[in-house]
Amino acid sequence: MGDGSRCSKLLSDVSSDEAASPRHSVVSFFAGCGGMDLGFLGGFNYLGREYERTSFDVIAAYDADAKAVECYRLNIGSHAALMDLSEADVVAMPAAEVLLGGFPCQEFSQCGPRRGIDSERGRLYLAMVNYARAHRPLVVVGENVAGLKYRDGGKALDIINADFAAAGYIPQVWELKAQEFGVPQARHRLILMFVRRDLEASRLVRPHSSECFTSARMALHDLLKPGRSSVPNQQQYFKAARAGKGHGQGDERTPADGLAYTVRANARSRVQFHYSRPRRLTVRESARLQTFPDTFVFPFEATTNMRLIGNAVPPILAHAVSMELDRFLVNAKHQLEE
Repeated sequence: MGDGSRCSKLLSDVSSDEAASPRHSVVSFFAGCGGMDLGFLGGFNYLGREYERTSFDVIAAYDADAKAVECYRLNIGSHAALMDLSEADVVAMPAAEVLLGGFPCQEFSQCGPRRGIDSERGRLYLAMVNYARAHRPLVVVGENVAGLKYRDGGKALDIINADFAAAGYIPQVWELKAQEFGVPQARHRLILMFVRRDLEASRLVRPHSSECFTSARMALHDLLKPGRSSVPNQQQYFKAARAGKGHGQGDERTPADGLAYTVRANARSRVQFHYSRPRRLTVRESARLQTFPDTFVFPFEATTNMRLIGNAVPPILAHAVSMELDRFLVNAKHQLEE
């Protein structure tokens, strides 16, 4: 599967109109299993809706997690490589017009160790700064938890913005609620847009919220009982019971007609319960809440699959960001040609 053979199942054929439009090359850091990259590529179906093939072409993707890379290659393409980005030679990497990176968020998350920007993992964003200095992409797109904005009274985000500014980029910070774009879970994220200083950064605007609301029931209602379903990963779930005392994390029941709780990377007893069945959500149900299409297969045991899913950017949220970035890049390229 390392030849990217599943790509044809996820990505629609490029139409003649799309082929004639300007294409944008992308390099992806901290790519994980590919949620953000899938959103930027488009060409997938989620709950009966087609998310169009975009003008973005991911030419290289990197992650330090071998299983994440294997999952990416299985579902998206062979351009993913295993690499520790803290030690990477960014100069040897291919140059691209866009750099993506959902740099590790655990140091800024309310649910993580919260060691902040001074920790080794908290400084991994510097790999993206180094790439920006070396290859001068038109735009760098970062993704992280909302808590980054408030970490150390805002100092962590100020430092990140300052480092990109020193590399020649103008920062924008978008606070996006994934549920406002049709994601059936409460998920609040920061999208950090760094626009090269010679471009008109003010022309890049945040995506508008969609009118589409998707409840947990709308996302999950058609999935059969785990033992009777042929949908990939629907058979995988944790059989842990509720906590004997108190109200343990993950013991909440998913609201049927509201938003599901945030899908997290830490699995086992912290996976929420189904809204109508006496069990925790399956791997596929969690992937549905993250807006992965059912054709996207997670090939490992449940714990690893849940980690990959929870760490991912919801593809339809990334797709909304890509649409606005595409409009900006078309104008920016015309500006550079004048």
